[in-house]
Amino acid sequence: MPYRSNDDLPPPVRNHLPAHAQDIYREAFNHAYASHAGDTRQEEIAHRTAWAAVKRSYAKVGEHWMPLYNAH
Repeated sequence: MPYRSNDDLPPPVRNHLPAHAQDIYREAFNHAYASHAGDTRQEEIAHRTAWAAVKRSYAKVGEHWMPLYNAH
């Protein structure tokens, strides 16, 4: 199900990612979810897509997610 705000994101996302990374996750998830309507793996695909989008701009360093300096 699409997320209206970052407050609606799953706890593992909400509790570990910085606010900007949560924005990236939410936007990517919502777009992928809509793009795969009717697919039985719709939600799984959307979560995988969202994490991939976050990892293009952030990297996990120890227990923290840090922005990549060359992120666009």
